[in-house]
Amino acid sequence: MSKKVVLITGASSGIGRAAAVKFLEQGYIVYGAARTEADLKYLNDYQNGHYILMDITEEEMRNNCINQILKKETKIDILINNAGYGAYGAVEEVPLKDAKRQFEVNLFGLSELTKLVIPVMRQNGSGRIINISSIAGKIWTPLGGWYHASKFALEGLSDCLRNELREFGIKVILIEPGAIETNWASTAGKNLIKNSGEGVYQKQAEKKAVKYEEMYGENGIAADPGVVARAIFKAAEAGHPKARYAVPFHAKLILFFRWLLPDRLYDFFTNKFF
Repeated sequence: MSKKVVLITGASSGIGRAAAVKFLEQGYIVYGAARTEADLKYLNDYQNGHYILMDITEEEMRNNCINQILKKETKIDILINNAGYGAYGAVEEVPLKDAKRQFEVNLFGLSELTKLVIPVMRQNGSGRIINISSIAGKIWTPLGGWYHASKFALEGLSDCLRNELREFGIKVILIEPGAIETNWASTAGKNLIKNSGEGVYQKQAEKKAVKYEEMYGENGIAADPGVVARAIFKAAEAGHPKARYAVPFHAKLILFFRWLLPDRLYDFFTNKFF
């Protein structure tokens, strides 16, 4: 049997890089995509590792990425939509262009890339689309409106896709990480202070920035990206994968309490924590 071909976006660091290494170690052919070539060159260290420069928001680069893979491999068995970031700050203060950019990366670019792989998967009668969401797609926190909105949207889009593509043998799966040791937190924290570090939301922003430092610091709850990579691989290999995989344990616990608590009580604990 021919080796399976995997495309991973946001493969330059964090979850994307950990997933790429995991699949390569298991004998898959892996194409990693990101915007920075220097951060993708690690893929050259593996026999079946390849990289493609791509900004997921650019149509020409998306088309080139898929065409390049299909020209060489003739198929894409698994698409892992991992690229994303957090545009944090008060809804009132985040510029509209930044809010739109958040959706361009976290939702629209992802959906357009996905649309390019669906026909070849449908032709082959199989395929897996694994979307890296977040527990932020099920919960909310102050000063995270646009990020949460993008992930809530991704959850809904994925649920619809899962049912639309079922009859073609294509499985759509969501991964919902909690706090993970990646550069995501640094980007989110910088956006938070940039957008709301002064003015009426300054007190909230400063408190949340401190909490981020605690969560993602040396003694925080943030887990190694390998935990997520293992969940992604499990979803790719399972004969009957679940619709959602929440990782690590604290993510499952948070989602459980969100399910258990009424909105008013959840709001109370969220505002107390942040």
